[in-house]
Amino acid sequence: MFDHVTFTVSDYARSKEFYSRALEPLGISLLTEPEGWGAGFGEGDDAFFWIGSRGEVTRGQLHVAFAADSRDKVDAFHAAALAAGGRDNGAPGLRTIYHPDYYGAFVLDPDGHNIEAVCHLPA
Repeated sequence: MFDHVTFTVSDYARSKEFYSRALEPLGISLLTEPEGWGAGFGEGDDAFFWIGSRGEVTRGQLHVAFAADSRDKVDAFHAAALAAGGRDNGAPGLRTIYHPDYYGAFVLDPDGHNIEAVCHLPA
């Protein structure tokens, strides 16, 4: 289990807007923005997903998967991420190679990182 994830983006404003829109269907929102250099997204008071503008841009493809409690939320994440400028990297659907109820969707963020929403519950 992890406490939080942080990586540096190439265009902070663009990425902040992308994640604000893409994560909203999952109930994840922008919670804090200390000194304008980083954005902490999460639920309640828990910011567990961070992007930042200080330091060298994270290179290579990062893969982050967000848990969803329904397949409808996976679908909504995918649609919101595409509307926010993400690129499709795997439409919503079953990925039975992992297990029979693995329902996921994948998008590439503005820096090309693979962002996923996944529901492990049966339909």
